Amino acid sequence: MEDPDYLTEGYLNLARSNEKLCEFQKTVSYCETCLNMQGTTVSLQLNGQVCLSMGNAYLGLSVFQKALVSYEKALRYAHNNDDKMLECRVCCSLGNFYIQLKDYEKALFFPCKAAELVNDYGKGWSLKYRAMSQYHMSVAYRKLMRLADAMECCEESMKIALQHGDRPLQALCLLNFADIHRCQKDVDKAFPRYESSMCIMSEIGNRLGQASIYVGVGKCWILQKEYDKALDSLQRAHDLAEAIGNKLCILKVHSLCEGIYRCKEQQDELREQVVKFLQCVEELELYCGMCGESIGEKNQQLQALPCSHIFHLKCLQTNGTKGCPKCHRSSVKLGFV
Repeated sequence: MEDPDYLTEGYLNLARSNEKLCEFQKTVSYCETCLNMQGTTVSLQLNGQVCLSMGNAYLGLSVFQKALVSYEKALRYAHNNDDKMLECRVCCSLGNFYIQLKDYEKALFFPCKAAELVNDYGKGWSLKYRAMSQYHMSVAYRKLMRLADAMECCEESMKIALQHGDRPLQALCLLNFADIHRCQKDVDKAFPRYESSMCIMSEIGNRLGQASIYVGVGKCWILQKEYDKALDSLQRAHDLAEAIGNKLCILKVHSLCEGIYRCKEQQDELREQVVKFLQCVEELELYCGMCGESIGEKNQQLQALPCSHIFHLKCLQTNGTKGCPKCHRSSVKLGFV
């Protein structure tokens, strides 16, 4: 408690630990404590890592604008301190950010940038940085339906994760392998991968990972037209997502349930899911402030203004603006992301 450097590092480690356990509100609180401390130069050098952890927590809570603000700050610290490791980690997180908002071009660009940083500067780094960039590239390739590329990157990431005993990354790779098999309509291969991933996710306490697995399993049951089993799996995903505050996962569940009830021609349940889905969209503010159409519903190019409000790229190009339509801040220069 007497040493500001140790104290800042302690709070940062508490923030990171809570982030891994999906206690995102606690993560934000510990990060704010770090940033409010009047530490020494050493403490200030940790601020970039604090902003990254805060961004990941806000992304876990589906608060996209605040997540982007935090990532912007983290990148600024990385550039000012010439910290390539931090820049690599932020690029991987930005890949995940744009995966969730379905701008798959940016979702691939950022982990590719991370992989470049590893190749150019990472000779003395841990191999986990290479594994991390390969994993995020794999997810982007899967979303772009480049499944051979997705499998190759995921295999590379898994190989390193196994060598280093990196259990959290192994769980993510297994989940991604399962999703790749599901995209190939090979549910017999997908199910055991989901199961293996779930064992590790449960062991390490990654509840957001568990929710993602239940969504994937639900999609497999939908492919097999086993709608009651799908609804059971999606309910489990919903309960986990609600417990950790991840609104985007809840939105996905309502969307999938809506499709199931439409197939089953259960009109009352269908209407209920439509209402809940629209409420989620409103809460998440997942719509473009220019055209009013949704963001994150399909693969579209997006662009953030310096205030970190996000719009369709085509809307910004078509309408042109000297300020943000949402907060009316003037757009002097584009940020890093």
